[in-house]
Amino acid sequence: MTGNGGGEDGTAASSSASPPLDWKFSQVFGERTAGEEVQEVDIISAIEFDKSGDHLATGDRGGRVVLFERTDLKEHGSRRDLERQDYVISRHPEFRYKTEFQSHEPEFDYLKSLEIEEKINKIRWCQTSNSALFLLSTNDKTIKFWKVQEKKVKRISEMNVDPSQAAGNGNISSSNTSSPRVYLPNGACSEVPYKNLSHDINIPPGGFPTLRLPVVVPSQETSLLARCRRVYTHAHDYHINSISNNSDGETFISADDLRINLWNLEISNQSFNIVDVKPANMEDLTEVITSAEFHPMQCNTLAYSSSKGSIRLIDLRQSALCDNHSKLFEERETPGSRSFFTEIIASISDIKFSKYGRHILSRDYMTLKLWDINMDSGPVATFQVHEYLRPKLCDLYENDSIFDKFECCLSGDGLRLATGSYSNLFRVFGCASGSTEATTLEACKNPMRRQVQTPARPARSLSSLTRVVRRGAESPSVDANGNSYDFTTKLLHLAWHPSENSIACAAANSLYMYYA
Repeated sequence: MTGNGGGEDGTAASSSASPPLDWKFSQVFGERTAGEEVQEVDIISAIEFDKSGDHLATGDRGGRVVLFERTDLKEHGSRRDLERQDYVISRHPEFRYKTEFQSHEPEFDYLKSLEIEEKINKIRWCQTSNSALFLLSTNDKTIKFWKVQEKKVKRISEMNVDPSQAAGNGNISSSNTSSPRVYLPNGACSEVPYKNLSHDINIPPGGFPTLRLPVVVPSQETSLLARCRRVYTHAHDYHINSISNNSDGETFISADDLRINLWNLEISNQSFNIVDVKPANMEDLTEVITSAEFHPMQCNTLAYSSSKGSIRLIDLRQSALCDNHSKLFEERETPGSRSFFTEIIASISDIKFSKYGRHILSRDYMTLKLWDINMDSGPVATFQVHEYLRPKLCDLYENDSIFDKFECCLSGDGLRLATGSYSNLFRVFGCASGSTEATTLEACKNPMRRQVQTPARPARSLSSLTRVVRRGAESPSVDANGNSYDFTTKLLHLAWHPSENSIACAAANSLYMYYA
């Protein structure tokens, strides 16, 4: 680690840093049995908690969105009420499956002869309204706005014909009888089995004296209904890599390799291009946009990262097209350290603002970097994620693993951060001043079995931010713990609960949850 981290207010933490968290297994959804083959469509490709932390959404390569809801607080009321009553809150958050729906289907762009896969790239929760849940989901080309709401099941309890006028063997009963009724597909109800009913009704001369209309009776049963409210399409020539909600609750951005567009949630046929890095001649292209995120508190501020390892902060009040950034965050290259892989591993795969927007966390291939938006001279902290892979960069390039896009996340208090690695491992670092916390966990029911004994965070000065290569007897396929690593099992997606020390992470088609 380099420099001082600190909490959300940017002040240094106390000299006695808090001890490392003791992570425990909480739950797993979709656990694989030994030898079970994972279907490509079932692999999780996106994870997101909502702002309350009571709901969790996952998206997969099959275009499905699965929602989970928290259950351990429901029996006792809201968390705020429990804190008021000095109630001891369980340290074991529990979620249950809520519902799922097909968000995207595979498409074909006939104009470009291009297949558009259904894989969910990103999910973002929107503001709730009238107990309904709203979220945005996107694949490579199309963004959709979903509303998920509980609906009460309604039943038809009266027939529209007086039962005394029924003929044949069709004995149609009314709701006044106490005998059990059989509901029919057309809303009628009968005391006799369906096969004995006859629809032949004798109409007396002059017609029926009375006509009884069906009565709709609400039941206590409820069903969850997911409805697509808006579809935002035809705005990106390249694959969408990011979507982000604005704090104003009305707009959001979508970003591809060369452009960032601003949308209004209520208007699906129009967007505004606010960032365009496409050169007049594509041969002059030197970098692309890799991730974009709105500031959590300031609706006019957003940040986007590039494949050259830089982060640009832009202010929407400056101009309609934000070609000029207000701040640029990048780490100066150390003379003599450049190699063939330098630009590849410098590419930022994900950025996240801290809860109140004071810090930005970025993930490149080898490191996590924490930036203070008030200091653009360099990162305030750098964390080595899997430095033991540096001697294997050539092999990683050959098998394309060097282009894997790992996500990152911060805790709600801003004192810790996490990201994934290979062999289904993920790292948790403490970023408070004086903290040496650097925990390695594995996405399984025993997360601590690959715990690193010595923290891999050498101290350095801000004046010489160079990557430190770990020396020692590291065999080509052995990690820092002496365990063999597997490039085919990678933990790309994870999310931190907004207010508690709880992490959800995806290992192929399995969703693992841990708490501390």
